[in-house]
Amino acid sequence: MVTVSIVIPAKNEAENIETLLDGIDAACAAHGDYEVIVVDDGSEDDTAGVVTRRMDSHPNLRLLRHDRSGGQSAAVHSGVLAASGSIVCTLDGDGQNPPEELPKLFAPLLAEGSEAIGIVAGQRVGRQDTMSKKLASRFANAIRSWALKDGTRDTGCGLKAFRRDGFLRLPFFNHMHRYLPALFTRDGWQVAHVDVSHRPRGAGRSNYSNLQRGFVGMIDLVGVMWLLRRRKQSRPTEPGAKKG
Repeated sequence: MVTVSIVIPAKNEAENIETLLDGIDAACAAHGDYEVIVVDDGSEDDTAGVVTRRMDSHPNLRLLRHDRSGGQSAAVHSGVLAASGSIVCTLDGDGQNPPEELPKLFAPLLAEGSEAIGIVAGQRVGRQDTMSKKLASRFANAIRSWALKDGTRDTGCGLKAFRRDGFLRLPFFNHMHRYLPALFTRDGWQVAHVDVSHRPRGAGRSNYSNLQRGFVGMIDLVGVMWLLRRRKQSRPTEPGAKKG
C-alpha cells in the first residue's frame, strides 16, 4: 500500500528529470512504499518521453500530461488528485530541490501523534540562484510574511509535504502553491518547517521571470488576505457565545 506520493511538476525538463528521479529512488527506497508522479505541464521537449521510457523498469513511476501549460499550481493539483498516498511530497522538476531532503519532509507527518500537522514546508538555506532572483524572493517573502503572518520564511521552496485530504479541501487558484502554509493554517492545521539545501539548476532555464513573479504575487497576496479574513469571519459560533 502506497503511503507517500511524490509529485513533480515539470515543464521542459528533459535534461534534468532522469537524474532527479534517480535521486528520489536513492533517497526514498528505505522508507517503505512510495510512488512518483511526474506531471508534464505542456512541455515542448522530450520530458514525457524520458519518463515514459523509464516507466518500463520503474512500476512505481507514473506520468500525467497537460496538453497545454497550466502553471505549477495546476500541475501540483493534478498530481495530488491522482495520488494514491495519504501524504504528498512536492519538489521542482529542475533539480534545484535535492531529493535526499524528502524524508525530512514526510517523516514528521508519519510520526506518532502528528495528526494535527497538515504541512511540512521546506525553507531553503544557501540558495544557488542569481543575486537578482534571491533579492526579489527576499523582498516578496518579507511582504507576504508581514501581510499573512504565516510564520514561513520561504514559501517559494518547492519541497513540501502535506496531507492529501487537507490539500484537496483548500480553495484552488493559480499560484496557490506559494501560499500553502497560510492556507493550511486557515483550515486549522499546524504547520511545521524544516531547513533544506538547494542546488544550481542543472540544465535549461527558468520558466518565469522576476517581473512575472512579482506582478502575479501582488495580485495573489490580496486574494489570499481576503480568503483568510473570510474564513475567520465565517466560522460558526456556539449558541449563546459572544462574538469577538
